[in-house]
Formats: sequence, C-alpha cells, structure tokens
Amino acid sequence: MKKIIAFGASNSSTSINKQLATYAASLLKNTEVEILDLNNFEVPIYGVDLEKASGIPLQAQLFFDKIASSDGIIISLAEHNGAYTAAFKSLFDWMSRIEVKLFQKKPMLLMSASPGGRAGKSVFDMAADRFPRHDAIIVSTFNLPSFKDNFQDGKLVNPEYNSKLIDAVNTLSENL
Repeated sequence: MKKIIAFGASNSSTSINKQLATYAASLLKNTEVEILDLNNFEVPIYGVDLEKASGIPLQAQLFFDKIASSDGIIISLAEHNGAYTAAFKSLFDWMSRIEVKLFQKKPMLLMSASPGGRAGKSVFDMAADRFPRHDAIIVSTFNLPSFKDNFQDGKLVNPEYNSKLIDAVNTLSENL
C-alpha cells in the first residue's frame, strides 16, 4: 500500500491549511495517510552559527525522514505577509542542510488556502517555483480562496472547488 504524508505549512492550532490538507488526504483511496503537525517538529530559526554549535535539530531530521519514508506529499501553504510561515521556513531551511534535494523526488499535491480571495497566491507561486529545485515533483495543484465560505464541517461545501480538489487528488494518486 502506498503511503503519503499530509500537512499544513503552519503551526496554528486552528490552521485552515492543515484542515484542507487533512480533507484532501481523506479523499485518497487504498493509501496509508499520515497527517503531520508542524507543532511536533518545532525547530529554532536556522542560522549558520547555530548549526555549527549544535548541529541539525532532531525534529528537522525526523521530518526529513517522514518525507523519505513516504511515496508522496500533500502540502497546503499558509501565507504570512506574502511568504511561508516562520515555522515552515525554519523547518524547510534546516532540512535543506540535511539534503538540498529535501523533497527526494516525491510526487506532490501543492495547495494553498486563505481567508481572503487570493487563496495564498503569493506563497503558492513562491513554492511552485522553489520546490522543484529541491526535487519536489509537483503533479497537481489546488488553491482555495475564501476558506470560511467554501469549507465547513471538515469538508469543501462548494461543489466546483470540491470537484477540482478531487481531480487534483486523483492526479496525485495516479503518480504515486
């Protein structure tokens, strides 16, 4: 059985992106799913001096190992001031010190969601450009604007968006 990891790139306990990633993962059939919470992989802000003094944090290694042991990735990006959240960026930076090609040629469903109408477009575009340089194989994408209007009670309530997400998840499944 194929195994995927899914996570929202936020450390918010009420992360809309974790909710979206969890819902997307629930649409997979015959696939083992592990939902990751960035709060379980807390790392300090990356710094050369800190790396020299302390080495790679265990939590960064553990997250890197989760990627390595998976067959695919579902990630939904939160946007803070047009960029990655500090929690995700720090983890990303530390993992890139383990191996610059940190996504290890895993097929990925890349998503973003926001409360507003742009659906996290700035951070999504940043990741769509950056992640393939770290060996992510982005096989499908999905963006969800106006989260509270379109996602309720743990699922997408907008039929058009739900259909698009099902297509994106199916594309990921076909590439596992």
